[in-house]
Amino acid sequence: MRAVDRIALDIRRNEFFALLGPSGCGKSTLLRMLAGFETPTSGRVLLDGADITALPPEKRPLNLMFQSYALFPHMTVAKNLAYGLEMDGLPEAEIASRVDEMMAVTDLGEFAARKPDQLSGGQRQRVALARALIKRPKVLLLDEPLGALDKKLRERMQLELKRLQHEVGITFIIVTHDQEEALVMADRMAILRDGRLLQCGSPEEIYERPADRFVANFIGVMNFLDGRVSGGRFGAPGLDIAAPDMVDGPAALAIRPEDLELASGVDAEAVIEGVVVDIAYHGLDRVLHVKTQASQTPLQLRVAARNPAGHAAGETVRLALRPERCKFFNEKSEPKEG
Repeated sequence: MRAVDRIALDIRRNEFFALLGPSGCGKSTLLRMLAGFETPTSGRVLLDGADITALPPEKRPLNLMFQSYALFPHMTVAKNLAYGLEMDGLPEAEIASRVDEMMAVTDLGEFAARKPDQLSGGQRQRVALARALIKRPKVLLLDEPLGALDKKLRERMQLELKRLQHEVGITFIIVTHDQEEALVMADRMAILRDGRLLQCGSPEEIYERPADRFVANFIGVMNFLDGRVSGGRFGAPGLDIAAPDMVDGPAALAIRPEDLELASGVDAEAVIEGVVVDIAYHGLDRVLHVKTQASQTPLQLRVAARNPAGHAAGETVRLALRPERCKFFNEKSEPKEG
């Protein structure tokens, strides 16, 4: 089995970069190769132009922060932070200065004398992060660092990690399967599948302009209609819409729930009819699940929750599609370089 297949990535200095993909896509193997725990069978790992492929992990100017945090339970927070510097033989004065500095950056000053079992999950996460940063690595590798936290704490720590990364000015490379996490934190992200790189770009670029059907489906919610392109138009049961720059043949139309509209009062080139089979309340909006002839699964459409025009299951609705909001794909995806 080839866990990582011909991946070429250029990660920039002081960038927050995310490796994203489903389980088994190769992202953790790639991170372990960067850390030095796995040796690639071909290719090189370069850092600032220097080849570090053969360097053992302890010789590489980077740190790896694990999901489990791996804090020393018998040591205080301050001792946990100081331990690595003590092993490097740094003078006591410099160790104390760096510990104080990192305590301030991560807002841990009041917890200096506490031990890990006296801290909350978010506080332990900050201690692990501070311990990784205190040695001033050129690159910090993070393997699912927020996976053990509950949803609200995870959302808060996403912003905290982003703030810290900008403040300390170190390249962060994070492995995650959580698309929302990557969208919030990353300057750029790479989408992996079966060991291959499918697309690399900014969160906005990948969300708005996915390279293929897999990326479109993996990032966010996407509706798909399978059909055929002929003469620059896409056809599916009950639908005919312009598909510029598409070659003739089988194809898929993709459109986000927020880009679909109810056709009532909307001037649209293409309209498709369907029946509401379910309604999900999300607070700010409601998501209508609409069964149509053109899709194997119901299409999802977002409407304002406070919209006075209510909807009910069993209701027939007409959905408007605009060509400029649609994406069209064939099924082929090739490895990319980014």
